[in-house]
Amino acid sequence: MISATRLLLALLFVLIPATSVTAAPGSSKADAQPGKSYLFAVSEGTSGGIDPLEAVAKYRPLADVMQKVMGRPVVVTLVRRFEDLEAGMKRGDFDFVMARPSDYPARGVRDYKYSMIAASKPDGQCFFIVEKSSPIKTIADVKGKNIIFPEKIAYMSKFCTAELRDQGIDVRNESIKYAKEQGAVAWTVEKQLLDVGGIASYAPVAKNWEKNGNRILHKSIPQPYSPLIAHQNIPADKVAALQAALGDLGKTEEGKKVLKSIGIQGLNPESSERLLALLAWLEKTK
Repeated sequence: MISATRLLLALLFVLIPATSVTAAPGSSKADAQPGKSYLFAVSEGTSGGIDPLEAVAKYRPLADVMQKVMGRPVVVTLVRRFEDLEAGMKRGDFDFVMARPSDYPARGVRDYKYSMIAASKPDGQCFFIVEKSSPIKTIADVKGKNIIFPEKIAYMSKFCTAELRDQGIDVRNESIKYAKEQGAVAWTVEKQLLDVGGIASYAPVAKNWEKNGNRILHKSIPQPYSPLIAHQNIPADKVAALQAALGDLGKTEEGKKVLKSIGIQGLNPESSERLLALLAWLEKTK
């Protein structure tokens, strides 16, 4: 009798085109058949509820564009755990990486010899939010208040912490609480259980926050969002060709559909400087 696992795998290979299938987290280049296909790792951070099949549907249009440039299939793999993403880059398992926690691709470039292809548009920011009746008027007023961030390990918590540091507020001296989801951060602030929340500009709750009269108190400096990077084995001419193809996506209707699939406005080809500066900003202690 065929096992449930074997049956599921058989169905997946029937339902999903061979040019873009989901590999398991922690997949290696061996799974992507070296010389025949490229492994494209995607990550959406601690708040990403996407499953492997959804990842294929979401990123396959982009993988197809990349495949046309590369001349070989591009296989999408969803990497849920940050540890797996970091370890995979360190080992060189992934040919391409696109991750919403931008510090991971940044370390891929700085520490594991990946090269920058493009950053998503618009840039990412930390939005500091308050309830509509809050007496807090400026970011300086946050000092001494009760603050809530996403999970302590979350990229956006590090991002918001760095912005407060630049504003003269050391979170080590503040009352900070953490929530599993950014929606919980917004709910806690809206119910006036805590004074100020820090959320990502690209989170759904950020886009809807002001609709009910609530306020975005402060917006951090913009930083690269969801960068796409390439392994050092990808030739420079191919990286340049990818940059040209991805930078042109917003110019055609088909390209716009690709961008809409992954929920961004565009892909901005750029060098590594801003990504490396992001790491330096996050890691600065004073």
